[in-house]
Amino acid sequence: MQTLRECIAEAEVAKRAIGHFNFSNLETLRAIVQSARAVGVPVIVGLSEGERSFVGLAQAVALVRSFRDEYGHPIFLNADHSYSFEKVKEAVDVGFDAVIVDGAGLPFAENAAMAKECVAYARASGRDVVVEGELGFIGKASQILKKIPDGVKISPEYLTAPEDAARFAQETGVDLFAPAVGNIHGMLEGGADPALDIARIRAIREAAGVPLVLHGASGNSAEDIRAAIAAGVAVVHINTELRAAYRKGLVRGLEENQDELAPYKYLKEPMHSVVKVVEEKLKIFNT
Repeated sequence: MQTLRECIAEAEVAKRAIGHFNFSNLETLRAIVQSARAVGVPVIVGLSEGERSFVGLAQAVALVRSFRDEYGHPIFLNADHSYSFEKVKEAVDVGFDAVIVDGAGLPFAENAAMAKECVAYARASGRDVVVEGELGFIGKASQILKKIPDGVKISPEYLTAPEDAARFAQETGVDLFAPAVGNIHGMLEGGADPALDIARIRAIREAAGVPLVLHGASGNSAEDIRAAIAAGVAVVHINTELRAAYRKGLVRGLEENQDELAPYKYLKEPMHSVVKVVEEKLKIFNT
């Protein structure tokens, strides 16, 4: 079976992207795996620090490994948005396939120093752990938003500059790089998110020399996402849309099964809702 690093390289060559979807319970994970198998593509499943705390690190590793072994399908586990070296270390030690060190809210020097330390630790682990770094703050909450998140500025002068991306990648040795290119975490209420700066994505990919990751893609149009992939994005993150679909499906499942006490019966609705979103996104990322 291919490694995550090999899957990313292959996706880049083909001008496709690997979907990254967050989960915090078994039915969401099962829905993501089912969708990836149906479309026939690799997939990354992610856990934020909060999601890791809820699911359990060792438990997440065991769950993902069980699906990968049973189906022989490339399913990879990522420690999404780790805000300290200690959190990255925990994930590496327990067996995650990839980690994201998120110092986007820190000054450049502090961000780069933390990322470099995490890369060194991952390299010394004896496993092929893919390490991603971030530059440019795009918010933190995967929620439906009434406005652009506080602290996020999407005008050109505040987005990640190609020269800064090149410096960051060179100083840290990260395998993947996540820039701020007009994207935001969360999804704006009642409409699509701001347009992505495709020209900037292309320039950053050329300058950084490593594959790019698009965070906060919930709410972005299919056209923008496809253009971003063509410009150099190799991994696309979706979380808010899954959470929204799950919640709506859960409400529907409970309303339609008001006397039902068996969770596996009314939890079929949110699972089906997540499958629909994931399959739709995977088809966008691979066409």
